[in-house]
Amino acid sequence: MSDIALVHATFADAGEAERIGQAMVEAQLAACVNLLGPCTSIYRWRGVVERGDEYRALFKTTPELARELADAIAAAHSYDLPVIEIWPVAAGDAVLDWVRAETR
Repeated sequence: MSDIALVHATFADAGEAERIGQAMVEAQLAACVNLLGPCTSIYRWRGVVERGDEYRALFKTTPELARELADAIAAAHSYDLPVIEIWPVAAGDAVLDWVRAETR
């Protein structure tokens, strides 16, 4: 088993998630993006509890590219404070080889 990085982000709508996901794969910052669909988020923002529908995306990349990918997602994102999380994940060597081959 080897490590890859999963980068998780939420977006305002499905179109934004797809547009940014496509751009990150085309830029070879991610080998793949899974668009996970709508979710309901409940969060505190500026002292008020808010609730809203968001769209989740999970990007597969290398540990070396994870921060650059997260920064690129944030730069293209519509939110003032996009929540982008980086998760190290154990994956099979074949998956790691594929992720490395499809990213720069």
